[in-house]
Amino acid sequence: MVKRKLALSNSFRKSYKKFIAKKPLLKPLIQSALLKLEEEPFLPELKTNKLSGNLFGLYACSCGYDCRIIFSIEKDRKSKSEVILLIDIGTHDEVY
Repeated sequence: MVKRKLALSNSFRKSYKKFIAKKPLLKPLIQSALLKLEEEPFLPELKTNKLSGNLFGLYACSCGYDCRIIFSIEKDRKSKSEVILLIDIGTHDEVY
């Protein structure tokens, strides 16, 4: 089993606060998606996909109806674990 940890970028923190303020009912779905993402980023229910264009090299996963999380998967050289860097969260139109 691969060890993973989540890391939140400043842009993710800001987007998360704004998004939760608008849609507080999605908070439990987002928390659940983050736990699953840390466990296994490619679980079918997350619908993770590689992005292209301006977001080439990044991934997106679903955390409920019209809610997406943009992230990258990095390697921590010291611990040899994977770091999932959360970059953005929002509706489809907000993040793409």
